[in-house]
Amino acid sequence: MTNDKWKKLSDYTNVCFTIRRSSFLILSSILLVSCATKSISPPTFSGATPIEWSRRLADSEMTRRGSSFNWTPDGKAKWDYTAGLFTLSLLKLDAQLPNPHYLTFSEGAIGSFIAPDGSIRTYNPGEYQLDAINPGKTVLALWQRTHEPRYQKAAATLCAQFETQPRTFDGGFWHKQRYTNQMWLDGIYMGAPFYVESAALFGEPAVAFDDVAKQIRLIDEHTFDPPTGLNYHGWDAAKIQPWANPVTGCSSNFWARAEGWYAMALVDVLDYFPTNHPTRAEILATFQKTCAGIVKYQDAKSGLWWQIMDQGSRPGNYQEATASAMFVYALAKVVNHGYLSPDYAVAANRGFAGITKKLIERDGPNSWSLTQCCAVAGLGGSPSNGKQRDGSFDYYVGEPVIKNDLKGIGPFILAGIEVQQLSDTQSSHP
Repeated sequence: MTNDKWKKLSDYTNVCFTIRRSSFLILSSILLVSCATKSISPPTFSGATPIEWSRRLADSEMTRRGSSFNWTPDGKAKWDYTAGLFTLSLLKLDAQLPNPHYLTFSEGAIGSFIAPDGSIRTYNPGEYQLDAINPGKTVLALWQRTHEPRYQKAAATLCAQFETQPRTFDGGFWHKQRYTNQMWLDGIYMGAPFYVESAALFGEPAVAFDDVAKQIRLIDEHTFDPPTGLNYHGWDAAKIQPWANPVTGCSSNFWARAEGWYAMALVDVLDYFPTNHPTRAEILATFQKTCAGIVKYQDAKSGLWWQIMDQGSRPGNYQEATASAMFVYALAKVVNHGYLSPDYAVAANRGFAGITKKLIERDGPNSWSLTQCCAVAGLGGSPSNGKQRDGSFDYYVGEPVIKNDLKGIGPFILAGIEVQQLSDTQSSHP
């Protein structure tokens, strides 16, 4: 074969190799892009992303409630901890999905109560209700958004309650004036995060941080049960209440929402607690064992939590929405902020999946509802329904179960925000 023929054959072979190599590179690039695109696709839960679920429930609830929370001279609206929880969740959602209606709704529901001098309509400081402190979190959020002086003054009005709040013999805040010598898990959420956030924003004395650390230490010492890893709902320092164990002073059951309030309190307190404070490590250790107990009693099949946490499918018990939302929020946030082990993300995702699959229903073209919410539960007092709030299993499972309780809607919105962040992090690190 002549040199010319060899050269033509060689050129032809090189062209074929080049074409094949280019085709392989193009195909490889397509596959890589496809795989990368697939790996960063945000996870969905029952057909929507977590943040979309937050938006759905927020918009649905605003439509249902309208202006019913707004104060008017002849109206029935009151300064209410559940309105504070819901509006706080709206403002947190607004930071992720800006919507002017979230701010407008919150200003109406909370801002309408606050006079120019910082006084709060329908708020009675002499009742010493820790519940009444909770809307203060929205007050602080509104102040940061608007810088209206009345919001800072209102925050100071609420902070003043801590100065004279009745205390147990060892320094724990009474839950309310009429609940003599009693500490409840609920009260840690109602008061502690506001107390430390206000101190952080306005440079108040360090006593606020010391006091909050003390409240957490005391409630842990008095209500934590090592065998289960859970906390009893309440503690009577005098050990004389009908619902109290005469030896320990504790109530007799592990009510899920009480544990939910407590978990949310701990994770929110850490947002504002100084990193160099000598008790921060102690709070983290308390939160660690709280989270371990929560995960221990997560239902293996549904990912949800039972109304009485350690009683599982005992007749009458049910998987409860408000507590499940609170636990998902706390577990997801603890991972997002790096407070504790990233392993808790698994439980958070399973819980959110369970809520969206089993506890949310569509009730209109653009309307969604959260089902299986415990309407209310407490200890002692004078219930209007005639039932004795004795802390028994039958009491807790016998309270009404309703849809769309704000004690579930608010935490669910917050949970969606945190689970979305989990999903975004997981998607960016396949």
